[in-house]
Amino acid sequence: MLDLPDWERKRPTCPAWGWVREKGDPVSGVYLVTDSSSDLTDDDVGSFDIEVVPLSIRFGDDEFTDRRDLGIDEFYRRMADADDLPQTACPSPGAFAEAFQRAVDAGADAVVCITISGALSNTLQSAQTAASGFDGRFPVHVIDSASVSSGLGTLVLEAARTAREGSDLDAVLAGVAAMIPRTHVFAALNTLENLRKGGRIGGAKAMVGSMLSIKPLIDITGGTVSEAGKARTRKKAMQMLYDQMLRAGSILHVAVMHGEAPDVEEFLDLIAPSFPRDKIRLGVLGAVIGAHGGAEILGASWVDAS
Repeated sequence: MLDLPDWERKRPTCPAWGWVREKGDPVSGVYLVTDSSSDLTDDDVGSFDIEVVPLSIRFGDDEFTDRRDLGIDEFYRRMADADDLPQTACPSPGAFAEAFQRAVDAGADAVVCITISGALSNTLQSAQTAASGFDGRFPVHVIDSASVSSGLGTLVLEAARTAREGSDLDAVLAGVAAMIPRTHVFAALNTLENLRKGGRIGGAKAMVGSMLSIKPLIDITGGTVSEAGKARTRKKAMQMLYDQMLRAGSILHVAVMHGEAPDVEEFLDLIAPSFPRDKIRLGVLGAVIGAHGGAEILGASWVDAS
């Protein structure tokens, strides 16, 4: 089984950033905060009241703020040229506190902060620490998504839609709670090289040479990483991922994410009979997943209809 604990260094860095509202822009109702492992983009967020707090990325002595001063293209280029794996660090409590305060200043009624799985990152703890500073003066609710990437992003987007429709805090919280156990994330890795460099191949170290040709499917459902299958070719790995989607039955909010995979169009064509492109949210996996899974990952997330 693949072993991927401790995905990041436990040293908080970098200030909050993201799709920060201009000073004076009013907010009505619930304001959403998340972290950059959600892989949400400007287009995803649109007009929602959402702010993204970034993790940071280190290549040797060079440290960058995720998606602010290190774009996705540059991240994958640097990773391909690096001898050692890049490291990721969770945001500081202060970064989250600044995001929460901006919601207060903008006139929000409450903040709902949904983060990457607490089993994968200390980001949740940073957000909880920041929220404790608002106890008794402003409602801040921090939620462990038990997910990552587009799974987390979908939870945030759907919570923001609920809030925009005028629902109160209780309704937003209830909606998120109902979606978390129904949210699934699977990914097909194109290489085990990053796991080998990071010492994350687990008990199969004696088989490293032969395993490097395997295209494993991993399941991140529930916020922990487990092996969901092995394929010998990329095409078979794609089919395995598609089979997981089909076996899920009736599903909603399907998203396809990739780590600059050159064959993502091929995968979209494969699943199109069941999941048409105009019904899918498509995005690029950022540094948080890319650093550990390697380039050319193909992933899919969805929410069970019931």
